[in-house]
Amino acid sequence: MTTTDVKQKVQLVKGEFTPSEACDIVEALIKQKVNFHKVQRLRLWEGNCDSDTPGLDCRIGELLEDKKTAKAFINEARKKGLNIEIQGSLEISYTEPSGKIKTYHISKN
Repeated sequence: MTTTDVKQKVQLVKGEFTPSEACDIVEALIKQKVNFHKVQRLRLWEGNCDSDTPGLDCRIGELLEDKKTAKAFINEARKKGLNIEIQGSLEISYTEPSGKIKTYHISKN
């Protein structure tokens, strides 16, 4: 896979938030990404009900684990009376096709 320089950067989240706000933001972002992968998996299944989707299943599991980890981190801040700073950007670049599933570069800052 060949990657060129980043062509566009989108600042998705930037700032300081209360634990409740941070929890809402993190949950919404992860939920959206999980749903994206579930729709991909459903599309593959509709095309072939015997299709194998271990890559998508694995990624969904990773995201759900990340959600648990983030919630624990946020709950710890809540207990300590602290706010949460979130920095998150999306970097988009061109790549050579690597198969049916498109690859997007996401950085967590």
